[in-house]
Amino acid sequence: MRVLVVKTSSLGDLVHCFPALTDAARVIPGIRFDWVAEQAFAALPRLHPAVERVIPIGLRRWRGGWWRAWRRGEMQRFWQALRARDYDRVIDAQGLFFKSAWVARAARGPSAGFDARSARDRWVGWSYQDAFRVARDQHAIARNRRLFAAALGYRLDGSAPDYGLRVEAPRPARPYLVFLHATTWPSKHYPEAGWIDLTRRARAAGLPAAMPWHAPLERLRVERIREQGGQPLLPERMELPELARFLAAASGVIGVDSGLTHLAAALERPTVGLYGPTAPGLSGVIGRRVSNLQADFPCAPCLKRECDYPGESESRPACFTRLPPSRVWDTLRELLAREDAA
Repeated sequence: MRVLVVKTSSLGDLVHCFPALTDAARVIPGIRFDWVAEQAFAALPRLHPAVERVIPIGLRRWRGGWWRAWRRGEMQRFWQALRARDYDRVIDAQGLFFKSAWVARAARGPSAGFDARSARDRWVGWSYQDAFRVARDQHAIARNRRLFAAALGYRLDGSAPDYGLRVEAPRPARPYLVFLHATTWPSKHYPEAGWIDLTRRARAAGLPAAMPWHAPLERLRVERIREQGGQPLLPERMELPELARFLAAASGVIGVDSGLTHLAAALERPTVGLYGPTAPGLSGVIGRRVSNLQADFPCAPCLKRECDYPGESESRPACFTRLPPSRVWDTLRELLAREDAA
């Protein structure tokens, strides 16, 4: 059986889809998946052993110049790749018309997705050949697992999510931690003073902390932390496959609400997720070795990209003042102690 998965972005959303593939591979012998994903994340689905082919799509770039993408032949090449195979089932796990539903409908195979009451975009349910109702008050991982089970005709067994990823992690010369500080929302950024404190604690414990970066502004943040005494490791810029191996070899991870933090949990690293303006209920980090910390603040979770708290605060975003570095560090230490005892 061959299935096409349409889940284009973002990084965390793709990670949330992996347990559904593991479920299907466990109960349907020989099932193979192709996957449509944004070009920036195209390397990620290849980490799952049931994924045979990834079809990159440049929607984010195309929005800035559809005509230019057409003239360069990018859209034609994508269309040819999408239509090159027949599929037994096409599953849109994104649920947005302009981002995914039209792709699922254009592929060669019977399409399936969330129905009008279940999808983020209520109109997409009408575009599929089969639409399934999946309650929205569930974690994204649970919703994906239920959608795949309904679309492929099997029953879930109630087991815990299994991401099923296979990443060959090099054995590090010495143990290290990874602090994932980068995120798109300004309100999700843990204060730099907090990272300075955490890197000092890590160094005192003999576990140097690395702070990966991708964009120039992220590198500048790490350099500021180094200048102010935190002294984290500043690795070279890494692309997604290399970064996945780097995470897989880490002793532990602390991260803000970002796709990389979800990836660390999927790689079964002891991971502490930091939640201020967002809540872990529907999209928090899930795994056998994780702990989510939610800021207990009057306006949290506000779900706002910018902190607009009107009162006085030691730092911004204000909600993270309720997640002091001492608590974050103690939580990671507990996870590491459990790991050593296992």
